[in-house]
Amino acid sequence: MPRKQEKRATDTIRPGIVLSVEQASVSNSMQMTKTKYLILAITTLMSFYSAFGQQPKPSPTPDPGQETLKVNIRRVRLPITVTDNKKQFVPGLTQNDFVVMEDKVPQQIESFTSEQNNVLPLYVGVLMDTSPSTAGKLKFEQESAMNFIQTVIRPRRDRVLFATFDHEVTLRQDFTDRLELLDRAVFGVKKTGNKTALYDAVWQFCDEKMRSAQGRRVIVVITDGDDTYSRAELKDAIDIAQRTETTIFAISTKAGLSGTVPGVEAGQVQDHGDRSLERLCEETGGVAFFTGDMLALERSFGRIANELRTQYLITYKPTNDQYDGSYRKVEVKLINGNEKFRLRTKRGYTAVTDSVTPK
Repeated sequence: MPRKQEKRATDTIRPGIVLSVEQASVSNSMQMTKTKYLILAITTLMSFYSAFGQQPKPSPTPDPGQETLKVNIRRVRLPITVTDNKKQFVPGLTQNDFVVMEDKVPQQIESFTSEQNNVLPLYVGVLMDTSPSTAGKLKFEQESAMNFIQTVIRPRRDRVLFATFDHEVTLRQDFTDRLELLDRAVFGVKKTGNKTALYDAVWQFCDEKMRSAQGRRVIVVITDGDDTYSRAELKDAIDIAQRTETTIFAISTKAGLSGTVPGVEAGQVQDHGDRSLERLCEETGGVAFFTGDMLALERSFGRIANELRTQYLITYKPTNDQYDGSYRKVEVKLINGNEKFRLRTKRGYTAVTDSVTPK
């Protein structure tokens, strides 16, 4: 058979078998030709079937534009501080001494850690106000902040970051346990800004830093004035702190560390700014200190450090597992004759899906 005719005869056959047809021996006998073509067709089909069966099944390739749905079963973690009528921390309580309620519905405590066994690392953000009114007391605030950092940090376990806020929010040192880096960052602050963006600072560091911290999350704010520059509002700062399980403590130095503002040196709340600072702390499980002199400032730092070492830790899975954006009120009570003690923890959270890193 001429080559051109042979090629045309295989035009309807897949290209992969053309070579086999060309190699076939063609005789003048029509019967032999038919027989060879039949054998060739059977052989070809068997080859294709065998090859197809030996190919591995392709694994599905993810669509780069397709989002992956990740569902987390949320646990609520509550650092709890218990004090007596002399404001001394109360040790020795057990899980059976606590009752947890969410929207007045009792919750099953999933895990409990006593103050003695609370070995989770601390992640502490120290945020210092550098607005113009802090210029005269900046040096002492730096010394007190550094003393606090040295007291609270446990090498190779805890981490501290240091930042300042005025009209800008500035990270001076990211989380570290190296005291020399923190010392350089704290005392490296030389000038002040011209506004106070407190809520922006809280929001930014809760969202960008505390969210992924693998331990207990705490922010300590040192400030002497009201927020005057933030885009975020008080409720925004509270919401992000509750959702990232961050406890906020604040030390107000508005008295100028001289005891000249009536009421402040006695630890009393004076104006709207003071009440907002107090609410920011209490809603997240912390406390605000209103210092009137240098000794009171040192005592406030010392008390925060002690509290972080004596907290109980309760974790529970909410019975209401719907992420519907509603606010869930959390109440923790003491029983078994311990009702006389004072208990402090965060007051609730907004039930929205969030990407807080599991502990």
